[in-house]
Amino acid sequence: MRSGYSPVLINMHAVIPASRVNGPGRRTVAFFQGCQRRCPGCFNPDTHSMETRELYAPDEVFVRHLRPGVEGITVSGGEPFLQPVALGELLKIARRNYSLSTVVYTGYAYDDLCAMPECVSALQYVDVLIDCAYIEGMKEMTLLARGSTNQNFFFLSDRYSVADFYMPGKAEIVIGADGLITGTGFSRLMRPQ
Repeated sequence: MRSGYSPVLINMHAVIPASRVNGPGRRTVAFFQGCQRRCPGCFNPDTHSMETRELYAPDEVFVRHLRPGVEGITVSGGEPFLQPVALGELLKIARRNYSLSTVVYTGYAYDDLCAMPECVSALQYVDVLIDCAYIEGMKEMTLLARGSTNQNFFFLSDRYSVADFYMPGKAEIVIGADGLITGTGFSRLMRPQ
């Protein structure tokens, strides 16, 4: 970790440097490790374990993975709000240092997050929050960027509207510089490794 930066660390599952199916435009996608919900049919069950996978300083996500032409960062999981201080630091750096938009997916309801003081500080750096747990019987069948129809969009800034969240597809395959093939998007078959 570089000096002058927060000692807060993120337990990270994976980072995809550039995706077009995880929110508006070309986005870096950070998958936090750890989720206690274990929703049936979750597209990313490998993120459920609370064990440490890989620790990142928030600025390290950008130093290691940010690519030219990326307009924002999407944070998913696991459950990002299980690491609220680290999430807040990541989003603050995204906005202040890189002028990136921020989108966060959470299994919590927005009102519940607003009632949790440790989570409120992170919310101030969120442009769009997509809330509520995935429900397999309510799967989103359109190209709208959410897993199930019970999930709500909260536009916490004027940067985007719901029209911006219709994606060109539900899933994509990403081939990394190291040759690693990763799937991402809203399909149970597409899980970041």
